[in-house]
Amino acid sequence: MTCLKPFIIIKIENEDLEKQVSNLVSALKTKSTLALLALGLLFNFTSAAQDLPLANGQEYTIGEIEVTGNVSFNEQTIIAYTGLKKGEKIFIPGDRISKVLKKLWDVGSFSDVNIYVTNIDGNVADLELEIQEVPALANVRIQGIKKKKQEEFIKENKLNKGTKVTENLLTTTKNYIQNTFKEEGFLNTKVVMNTVPVEDTLNRNTVNLVVNVDKGERVKIEDIEISGNEAFSDARLKRAMKKTKEQKFLRFWKRSKFIPEEYEADKQKILSIYKERGYRDARIVSDSLIHVDENDVTLNINLEEGNRYYFGDIEFVGNSVYSDQELRRRLGISKGDVYNGVLLEKQIADNTKPDANDLTNLYQNNGYLFSNINPVEVRVYNDTIDFEIRIRESKVAYFDEITVIGNDKTKDHVIYREMRTKPGYKYSKEAVVRTVRELGQLGFFDAENLTPDFKEVDQNSGTVDLEYSVVEAGASQIELQGGYGGGGFVGTLGLSFNNFSLSGLFDKDAYKPLPMGDGQTLSLRAQASTYYQTYSLSFSEPWWGGKKPVRLSTSLQHTEQYFYDYRNREADKDRKFSISGITLGLARRLTVPDDFFVLSTAVAFQHYNLSNYNTGLFTFGDGYSNNFSLTLGLTRDNTFSNPIFPMGGSKFEIIAKLTPPYSLFNDIDYANLGDQKEYQLQNENGVLINRQGRPLRDGEDPVPDQGKIDQEKYKWLEFYKIKFNGTWYTNIYEKLVLRTHAEYGFLGAYNNDRGIPPFERFYLGGDGMGTYSMDGREAIALRGYPNQSLIPVDRGVMSSATDNDGATIYNKYSLELRYPITLKPTASIYGLTFLEAGASFDDFKDYNPFQINRSAGAGIRIFMPAFGLLGIDFGYGFDPLPGETQANGWETHFIIGQQF
Repeated sequence: MTCLKPFIIIKIENEDLEKQVSNLVSALKTKSTLALLALGLLFNFTSAAQDLPLANGQEYTIGEIEVTGNVSFNEQTIIAYTGLKKGEKIFIPGDRISKVLKKLWDVGSFSDVNIYVTNIDGNVADLELEIQEVPALANVRIQGIKKKKQEEFIKENKLNKGTKVTENLLTTTKNYIQNTFKEEGFLNTKVVMNTVPVEDTLNRNTVNLVVNVDKGERVKIEDIEISGNEAFSDARLKRAMKKTKEQKFLRFWKRSKFIPEEYEADKQKILSIYKERGYRDARIVSDSLIHVDENDVTLNINLEEGNRYYFGDIEFVGNSVYSDQELRRRLGISKGDVYNGVLLEKQIADNTKPDANDLTNLYQNNGYLFSNINPVEVRVYNDTIDFEIRIRESKVAYFDEITVIGNDKTKDHVIYREMRTKPGYKYSKEAVVRTVRELGQLGFFDAENLTPDFKEVDQNSGTVDLEYSVVEAGASQIELQGGYGGGGFVGTLGLSFNNFSLSGLFDKDAYKPLPMGDGQTLSLRAQASTYYQTYSLSFSEPWWGGKKPVRLSTSLQHTEQYFYDYRNREADKDRKFSISGITLGLARRLTVPDDFFVLSTAVAFQHYNLSNYNTGLFTFGDGYSNNFSLTLGLTRDNTFSNPIFPMGGSKFEIIAKLTPPYSLFNDIDYANLGDQKEYQLQNENGVLINRQGRPLRDGEDPVPDQGKIDQEKYKWLEFYKIKFNGTWYTNIYEKLVLRTHAEYGFLGAYNNDRGIPPFERFYLGGDGMGTYSMDGREAIALRGYPNQSLIPVDRGVMSSATDNDGATIYNKYSLELRYPITLKPTASIYGLTFLEAGASFDDFKDYNPFQINRSAGAGIRIFMPAFGLLGIDFGYGFDPLPGETQANGWETHFIIGQQF
């Protein structure tokens, strides 16, 4: 950009000088010569006039005003904008002229502005306003990089058609491109920008912008040389540098590119290593970058370690709310400990963790928002440092006005009932953090963009206003599937409304397409094929009664399955197996031991009905079973705010499912049912028969009728089931998260003579997706193996998973590394790698914790509000299936609507 030219400032010091200027003005006719003369006069007289105010200039009357250089702007418009008028009196030089220049510059449409005196006649001065308009952008072309990168640069630098092409725009665009590639290790990136005027008949002032980019090669670090270090080895210090790494043949997971900003941060990490080990005075005396060649550099770092120090006396000053003993316990540092400056800072205020167990949060969680804690070194002697922790407690703060913005669909009461921050409550940082978590866990908002903003913080009155900004996310999901499997077409339609409003059913204006906003859940699902149909309806209210967080849930299910002839590919609808069920549950948030605990209970009833349905699943083809059960659960969930991608926290759950112990009061001897005539094989006339159907001969023992015996055993199912699972989320680095998971299950019987029923069993292996099977089985995921294939080993080889009774005991362990690709409201996507192991057993006598099936693999998850969670995993099973000898190998798993 051309710099602002000084306008003509003529200082008239005496009468002779005035005559001289007047004669020169009359004699010289060209503008350029006059401009040079004026500049000469300016510089000649500056030393004499620089200490004088502008008001000491000569007063003139404006004569003619001419505008030159304008293309798009009308001359009279420009003159009118300046406010200068013919006949007006002004000083030359004077403050008015300076303001006119500034005003024109502030328009932003000119690259150069000058004011010239073209003629002086007595006390009348003619003026010329010379402007140079900034051209507008017609087209932009970026050469030398990929199209996606071009589009990114054009968008980020707002290189849109019509944009004014200023020198500032060109400079900032050039710097942006160079810095972007420098952050990727291309330190030698060259950017050349050219503007080409566009000639057209309309005489528009436009240009095309051509940007040539030469990234060059990445500059890599050939070697890092560290000197002056004795306390720590070179290797230890180099490990501390997280982003700045040397080239090594075997290290492929971290590139050795040199990025100046990351290098500066890594130097501080080296110093942190020293400060954590007592070397308070450690410093980097010098460092240098040596270019080995155009694409390789060597880094030299020269250290001065200094002496090692220890903590001495630590005194607290200014505290009245908490005793020295309480503060010292929270600080966690004692006299004689090795000096650790990093730890001291974190124990005072850990800015990396909003819920850290530090002194600042101790005060802020008890209302002392305005408190200030400052550690001060008061004495350094020999190798010991004494500290004073100076505390200014100030007054207790209270929440005043609490507001929420951005909730267009979710009703206010749904949000406010989850809040831990309410008007009049004592300020608590913990309450703010917890509120953000609770709102994020609702699933109605984008958890990544949920922020609390402090609006009015008044230390004098001790009040703070808080505004929560939320972004609505889609809360309704649709499941629409179709596929061929099990001998025929299988279709599924599911609708889930996760922010439903039952109260809006009778409000016609609330249908958009259904009443929404009350935080309730309504789900409908139907699945059908040529030989089975299943339907379900469920509803959940998270605040039953509206005053306390008590979740009421209810569901109805009905399924019908027909006998399917795989040879003829036909379903026999005269042979049917159906199940109908209803479940009613309550879950209440507890306050002891903390309010992350939830106690839940559910009562369920299922009726199984068989009509001419003889299969390997049951020994009786006509009959029924009833399952009446009570489920008790205790859960503690303090995972972080984003339920799709938790960055930390944990979840533990223990569940007990129990049926009444019918055998304790029904007086049935289940061990000897086969000895009773009614449970022995008989013909239609009641005559005992053998297995061939002939009447029993003398001395021939009656044959138990297993179908009748099992009908009696399973008329009312009797069992108890205990399950436990725990999940931990650990933030490893940036957004890299380790998910650690363990789970166990046990199915037992009250009466060993009655035994464990073939219902409610565990089936390990595969994707863990639900199954249409009628026996209430639980599918447990273990990737790298076929679905429900890991049967107890003592059962030998089975022809298929449906031919076995499943397991009564299982365990499973999982490690999963996750990293997000994007966490936007429209779609959350993350990749993962996993290690898993698990096994299932028939009895405790067979249980062996080291007998496990192992697998590893990778996958991806995509969460879209309209469709829920989708994913695909590729798992490799390292162990053979039961009865096999070779490793199972690769399996592909498609995931719908669940997380591992």
